[in-house]
Amino acid sequence: MERVKTGIPGLDDLLNGGIPKNQLVLVTGTSGTGKTIMCTQFIYNGVTMFKENGVYLSFEEPDYYLKENVKSFGWDLDKLEKAGKFSFIKYDPYNVEDVLNILESTIKEIGAKRIAIDSISALGLYVRDKAELRRLIFNVAMILRRLECTSMLVSEIVYGSKGISRYGVEEFVSDAVIVMYYERFQSSFLRAMQLWKLRGSQHSEKLHPYKIDENGMTVLSDQEAFIV
Repeated sequence: MERVKTGIPGLDDLLNGGIPKNQLVLVTGTSGTGKTIMCTQFIYNGVTMFKENGVYLSFEEPDYYLKENVKSFGWDLDKLEKAGKFSFIKYDPYNVEDVLNILESTIKEIGAKRIAIDSISALGLYVRDKAELRRLIFNVAMILRRLECTSMLVSEIVYGSKGISRYGVEEFVSDAVIVMYYERFQSSFLRAMQLWKLRGSQHSEKLHPYKIDENGMTVLSDQEAFIV
């Protein structure tokens, strides 16, 4: 099975070498877990480390906000965009049917192989029916697979919820699921992640700590985390 390396230290170890090519990965967790950082690092590494162009589709943050935030990690997205290796799409979620055409044309224009969509939670505020939302995510996944893209899709877990996504449909349409936690442990907060599923492939079934510092995200794949 051909795999796409994320380039995120430790994460590819959990993925048994990387994300299976052309799969859609759901990245889900509560607020503050670093979902956007993971997706941006996946895209940035794709361009700078593996020569795979990327597209970031946002239903929430404008481009200048994201670009400014990740400069602290040394990631210059403007430079990649000017070189035609990266494209940022900011789109209003209430015009969702149009965005599929825009996403497809942008992917073809720059020859993108890595896609990040942030987030399905914002999209669900306008697509109220769960069956319709599931159909929409499925259509997005079909387009991305047809264009041979490996992608990350962000969802948010409502704090205190027992589910692993906001609407309870995202994980069934996605090929893989990464669940991220940010929980209080004694007098501090602990970050940990778990691979909930990875279709057609073996993967770590343990809970692993991760950190976010000046270099971005690092997964401590050789350690286990414990959240009560």
